[in-house]
Amino acid sequence: MWATNLPPALSTIADKRELMFRELAEQQPALTLDLDLTNPGIMQLMTLSDYVADSLLHFPALIHEFCNSDFIEQPLNQPDIQQQLTATLSACQDEAQLMTALRRFRRLHQMRLIRRDLHNLGDLPTSLTEITWLADLCIQLTLDWQHQRLAKRYGEPTSKIDKKPLSLIVIAMGKQGAGELNLSSDIDLIFAFAHNGDTQAGDGQKSISNQEFFTKLGQALILSLDKVTSDGFVYRVDMRLRPYGQSGPLVMNFSALEHYYHDQGREWERYAMIKARAVTGTPAHKQELMQILRSFSYRKYVDFSAFESLREMKGRIKMETIRRNLHANVKLGSGGIREVEFIVQAFQLIRGGQEIELQEPNIFHALNFLKENEYLPFNAVNELTTSYVFLRDTEHAIQALKDEQSQTLPDDELNQARIACYLGFENWQDFSAALSSHREIVAQHFANIVSDDNEQHTDPAQAIWLHIWLDECDDNDHPANQSDIQALLQRLRDQTSKMQAIGKQRLDKTLPLLLQAIFEMPEPLQTLQRIVPIIESILRRTAYLVLLSENPQALKQLVKLCDASPWIAKSISDAPILLDELLHPAHLFNPSDKATRFDDLNQRLLRIEPTDLEEQMDAMRHFALAHKLQIAASDITGVLPLMKVSDHLSWLAEILLEKAMWQAWEQMLEKYGYPQNQQGEAVLEPEFLILGYGKLGGIELSYGSDLDLVFLHSGYVNGETNGKRAIDNGVFYTRMGQRLIHILNTTTRAGQLYEVDMRLRPSGASGMIVASLTAFEKYQQEQAWTWEHQALIRARVICGNGQLAEDFAQIRHEILIKPRNQLQLQQEVREMRQKMRDNLGAQSAGQTQFQLKQDAGGIVDIEFLVQYLVLAHSHSHARLTTWTDNVRLLETLQQEGLLSNEQAQTLTSAYIAYRSLAHRRALQNQKLLLPLNELDQAGLSTHIDTVKALWECFMAH
Repeated sequence: MWATNLPPALSTIADKRELMFRELAEQQPALTLDLDLTNPGIMQLMTLSDYVADSLLHFPALIHEFCNSDFIEQPLNQPDIQQQLTATLSACQDEAQLMTALRRFRRLHQMRLIRRDLHNLGDLPTSLTEITWLADLCIQLTLDWQHQRLAKRYGEPTSKIDKKPLSLIVIAMGKQGAGELNLSSDIDLIFAFAHNGDTQAGDGQKSISNQEFFTKLGQALILSLDKVTSDGFVYRVDMRLRPYGQSGPLVMNFSALEHYYHDQGREWERYAMIKARAVTGTPAHKQELMQILRSFSYRKYVDFSAFESLREMKGRIKMETIRRNLHANVKLGSGGIREVEFIVQAFQLIRGGQEIELQEPNIFHALNFLKENEYLPFNAVNELTTSYVFLRDTEHAIQALKDEQSQTLPDDELNQARIACYLGFENWQDFSAALSSHREIVAQHFANIVSDDNEQHTDPAQAIWLHIWLDECDDNDHPANQSDIQALLQRLRDQTSKMQAIGKQRLDKTLPLLLQAIFEMPEPLQTLQRIVPIIESILRRTAYLVLLSENPQALKQLVKLCDASPWIAKSISDAPILLDELLHPAHLFNPSDKATRFDDLNQRLLRIEPTDLEEQMDAMRHFALAHKLQIAASDITGVLPLMKVSDHLSWLAEILLEKAMWQAWEQMLEKYGYPQNQQGEAVLEPEFLILGYGKLGGIELSYGSDLDLVFLHSGYVNGETNGKRAIDNGVFYTRMGQRLIHILNTTTRAGQLYEVDMRLRPSGASGMIVASLTAFEKYQQEQAWTWEHQALIRARVICGNGQLAEDFAQIRHEILIKPRNQLQLQQEVREMRQKMRDNLGAQSAGQTQFQLKQDAGGIVDIEFLVQYLVLAHSHSHARLTTWTDNVRLLETLQQEGLLSNEQAQTLTSAYIAYRSLAHRRALQNQKLLLPLNELDQAGLSTHIDTVKALWECFMAH
């Protein structure tokens, strides 16, 4: 006896099984020689599984291999088993032999899997992988056998496009597609082939269309696997998931499939396609087909409409559970396997278009990604994973009984005792308690993530906002009934006539919530004016409306940010994809450091094909917009002080410039090959440098700043590239610079990355796009104007070749420390400053406004004064060439004794105040013109006067 104190029902079965196998051993001693009836594990297995016991009784020839310890205990050796089955099937002379071989192969491995599962010889993911791989193998090799049989009669099917041979693509759906097939599962398949055409018939063969050939092949495959013979069956095949279901053609070509899914595909089919996987066919055809299917399932934007579909499906499941009395079903009942799958699938549909990792169909991989990226709480994922494993183990215990596709718990004492024992429990009651606990956990998480509309308790006070939106409010004194508010709402109402019914429903659900939040703001009319363009921009992409209605915190964040900044509102209106950022307040108000941000950009770009340049450019623009929004949100809430805001904006530009530089380099290499040095060797890294001038150079970028850039190279001037289209090194780097500007400047569907200004390069607009380092040095030494040396003070290396960066730094230092005639220098700086005031200032034109940047006493006065002092004194105070930003330059001037403590502090305070105001006005979409009567109110008058006084002190004639 394999165990003591068994329940009576199990004890009886155990005794009967032992007696039956002893009789078999007497009848066929040679066949049953390996069957050790004293082995507790063997007797336990045959007691708990009718399928195993019946298989060994009726197919004793399998006993020898089944009892081989290596066969049972070692992981599946895929290449060996594939080779064995290939040899077995190749020896089959007809379909009857094929069916026998397949069925005995499957029976042997089915018993092995049950034995390993019962004795915990592998974890659940490993078991599911092995079960799936065996199904894939049976399909692949059976298809090969049947293809050869049909090709002998009709010839090889070929493409009418390139005349190349074609094969049938079998798409595994459901659990097989996800690599999670259970012990006794149906296999859900869809058949496809690449192109229409005809078979290439030889002598004595009859040519038929590819459609007819592959239909016959599909039918033969189904028959080989599904037909029940005296040996049993291989897999029950279900083809109902194909386009048009049972009434549709058995096989469709790629073009017809694409047309169906993109024109007629239904929401449940989007769910189904998440787990689709091509298991046969050439790699190229499989990739082509999966791209068609993925583009159907996944949206490029965050698609919260999936929650609506999930909610509808939840309602149908609830009704089905009641109607069919599925409470005992561990898959379909409340808290069952399907609810865990739906939770994961919802996130896959919502975010899979952006997060490529979520397109992985395997549930364990997807759950791990949701945990690592904090889309679901750590504890929630752990609980769901643990419960899912328990439920799948229970499913296997049920199916191990009789090899039936069932997830329903037994209601008889014998099989209840078997299930409990199989899963390691002493009795059914203990197992039931554990199962109930896991199902409650799953049901609770499912309810938390997907709540029914009628389960949401609506505040009665919200009803008024629906009436206001629908223009049904009788309360004329309500603040939302003022004419300006109603005019804006009517503007939206007028556009609803063109919307589909589902879009109108989503708008009717979202607008009342928005209005309620807007009227909690101090200036609701102003806030609504900023939000209406956002709503207009998403009326045709109403998944964003669902995002807001499903996420109250995101909706409130939107209202608060738009109330605080029209710049933010305009950014979101132009790029609604930014609404996704509102879902992550921890990130929104905590901007990443430079290293983390760089990793984020790399991860985004790794998900895009290297050859898809347009998609890469869009991804970089979305990245820039998202991170600018994070910085702005942190700015207006006071999380980031002024200096840190500019740091973050400058870091963001640096990251994008470096990535764009490498993209331009790789694109040039593909076209022209590598530049070569003087020895004729390929230069494997770009001898290229990006210099930042102005605000970028001074680490003082604002939200709408353009980038003042200069490009240098140090390539061998007489060399050329080693590609098929060889060009001079100088031309190579010039074109690389042009490509880089294209990547940054071009307006795509996602907008412009940065506006690039190259006028500070040697010889300005007439100069070379990319100058050699030698030419740059010569120009700076012999031809540059004083204002160009002023600009050089704020120049710094952004990215590029390390040696070239050191050489530039040395040249910059040598230029800046040159002795200068101070009177001449003073005059040239003063004259240039006056030209700028005359042309760009406000007061010089007799206006009653102050231009914060250009007027006397403003930002440029401080910058020019600092630059004059640096150029005048660097020859004797070399430390002045260290920094490029004005605040640290002022600090250094004070440390070197060229400014007093009071002068340095006065200029620093004024400069920070000006820049802080400039940032605030940028977020308000306001220019830098202030009415003179508002200067005191803005706290600027004193700063202006002191800056003017210091200018006169240092720059007087």
